[in-house]
Amino acid sequence: MGTTDDDRVRSALRHGHTIDITTTGRRTGLPRRIEIVFHNFGGRIWITGTPNAERERAWLLNLEADPRFTFHLKRPVAADLPATARVVTDEAERRTVFADVVKVWRNQDVETMTRYSPLIEVTIDDVA
Repeated sequence: MGTTDDDRVRSALRHGHTIDITTTGRRTGLPRRIEIVFHNFGGRIWITGTPNAERERAWLLNLEADPRFTFHLKRPVAADLPATARVVTDEAERRTVFADVVKVWRNQDVETMTRYSPLIEVTIDDVA
């Protein structure tokens, strides 16, 4: 990417919005692409989902098996960014992040999300 592209990507990463991610299937080894939303709080990138105690998320299981994935920006700039996931399991850290998430997703509460929502922190591998 050139400097202008890098600047556009960095700008797009500053504000959460809808993206796609491609993980590697933990059993098949095949690419698995889904649409999801990311958040940026204090310069850190997070991906979560709505709480559901009865459903395992394939994308999360895939990232637990192999944390490398592709973070696909779709707007306002398109870019396929190699990334690494850190699955967040620490309850105190989860509660802190979900306190910010519920400010965006007003129909959720911190305790329910802390108990039942997936949460990963994303490191984009090649964007300074």
